[in-house]
Amino acid sequence: MLQKHLLLPLALAVSIVLSACGGEVEQSQGGPIPVTIATLKAEQVGLTRELPGRTSPFLIAEVRPQVNGIVGKRLFTEGGLVEAGQALYQLDDASYRAQANNARAQLARAEATANASRLSAKRITALAHVDAVSRQDLENAEAAEKQAVADVGAARALLDAANVTLGFARITAPISGRIGKSSVTQGALVSVGQADALATIQQLDPIYVDLTQSASELLQLRREMAAGRLKDNQQTPVTILLEDGTEFPQKGSLEFSEVSVDPTTGSYGLRVKVDNPDQVLMPGMYVRAVIGGGVRDNALMVPMQGIARDAKGETTAMVVRQDNKVEARRVKVSAAIGDKWLVEDGLKAGDKVIVEGLQKIQPGATVQATERGAAPTQSSADGQDAQPTQAPAPAQQQ
Repeated sequence: MLQKHLLLPLALAVSIVLSACGGEVEQSQGGPIPVTIATLKAEQVGLTRELPGRTSPFLIAEVRPQVNGIVGKRLFTEGGLVEAGQALYQLDDASYRAQANNARAQLARAEATANASRLSAKRITALAHVDAVSRQDLENAEAAEKQAVADVGAARALLDAANVTLGFARITAPISGRIGKSSVTQGALVSVGQADALATIQQLDPIYVDLTQSASELLQLRREMAAGRLKDNQQTPVTILLEDGTEFPQKGSLEFSEVSVDPTTGSYGLRVKVDNPDQVLMPGMYVRAVIGGGVRDNALMVPMQGIARDAKGETTAMVVRQDNKVEARRVKVSAAIGDKWLVEDGLKAGDKVIVEGLQKIQPGATVQATERGAAPTQSSADGQDAQPTQAPAPAQQQ
């Protein structure tokens, strides 16, 4: 008897709780289910492509000797900035200076000989006017003068060559930029045609970013442009993303595209030029570049939350019809732009795609739709206020 008296109140309490829960289920199933929607609108969308690449210097030059000699001094700081024409190495130039002095003396001798030949020709010409010398003597004097003038020119050319060779003993920077480490030290012997460069100079502002893109993507882009679905936007500024995902502050510009495809990879090259005033970008860095891929008019963008894939891998979206019923729609999306998908097929402007509350609905269910970002309706607000007052009822009956 005692067990029956204990079980009876317990059974009553359970039945009350079940009846209360059943009332809530029936109420939730009977009324429209609140969901959040996004109404699709046609808009102009700029398509982009994110491509991998590596940085390379804008200019690069190897410093090499043009004469043989012993390095007397290194005149730069390794890793520093140098200007075009700045002296980098000084070779021992004693022998080249002696050659230049010898050539200068030869020039002076030729000039003296030419002056004497000119005066002799002048005198003989005066005597020839009074028939004091023969015609042959006059012609010989004139020829000697011309030969002396030619000897002056040859001597001057030899002096110029000697001065050029002497100048090569002072090795200068061919371009402006940042210079690397030196491969030689003071006292080292350098020679023309040696295998190793003395140093390398790289200009890093601006800097190039060499990208690679699949040839199939290029063909698809050209087909869509030819069909009129896309407009060209190759001149759009290029955004550079660093290896850690941060955006480089300077925008780049597309310089050129390769005219041939690499047969081993099926891709072709693109080159972007980017200003690099602080030299954050260094040669050989891995980066990603976001470049223009065309502009599409009347494009539809659907939030990613509204797109799902079924068991077959097909892309679907839940759409609210005019009668507030849910309809499952098969759609085709292509590019991801920000937090949205670009719709290719299956949806049209004005469709109301459900983006929140998808776990509570199924096709054919009646819903109460609220536009994303809009203020909640009065009925939904009242429904939220009513839920806390119904929950304590079973506890009071217990």
